[in-house]
Amino acid sequence: MQDYYAARAGEYDQIYRKPERQADLRQMEAWLPGVFSGRSVLEIACGTGYWTPFYAPHATRVLGIDSATETLQIARTRMPAARFPQVQLQIGDAYQPPAHDASGLPFEAALAGFWWSHIPLERIPAFLQSLHAVLQPGARVVFMDNRYVPGSNTPIAERDAAGNSYQLRPLADGSVHRVLKNFPSREQLLAAVAPWAYRSQHHVWDYFWALEYELHR
Repeated sequence: MQDYYAARAGEYDQIYRKPERQADLRQMEAWLPGVFSGRSVLEIACGTGYWTPFYAPHATRVLGIDSATETLQIARTRMPAARFPQVQLQIGDAYQPPAHDASGLPFEAALAGFWWSHIPLERIPAFLQSLHAVLQPGARVVFMDNRYVPGSNTPIAERDAAGNSYQLRPLADGSVHRVLKNFPSREQLLAAVAPWAYRSQHHVWDYFWALEYELHR
């Protein structure tokens, strides 16, 4: 997965240019800032930093982590330090998130955009456990990802014995990559976070979904 996104870095933002998705994107971009207002945010798998500029001006601090140097380089050009002094970007492992923000305190919020679908089903509980461990009680968490819409998404090529689905994705260099990409239901999402969450909300647009919740205090 890391090799794929490193190779795809220069092409990644093309997914945000699909004409049929523009109305959804404008609504999501307007919704996100209010979710994190006044909070320190850990952004998991921040990629090229597409989403960060929409909410970062309203957050107190942001730490974005990603495993690919290539995508972080693009994110840094999108968010120069002079304009986004509250944003820090660094290499990091989504399964072993940093324990605190720049102030030395646990984070007050977390965002993972288009990451949930790449987590193997069998690793979701451990991922959530490690993420919630670095957040303050009452922290707000948001996951955003794709819905499966035939004709807009790459078709599912296969499924494994655990129920994970995979796509075959071509890149401009002619290479084709087998990429894990799951499309969870509302019920699956709510059940996964139920041990930790309250005030859970599942948002749905034509092409995307978001799961928003707060941790128990």
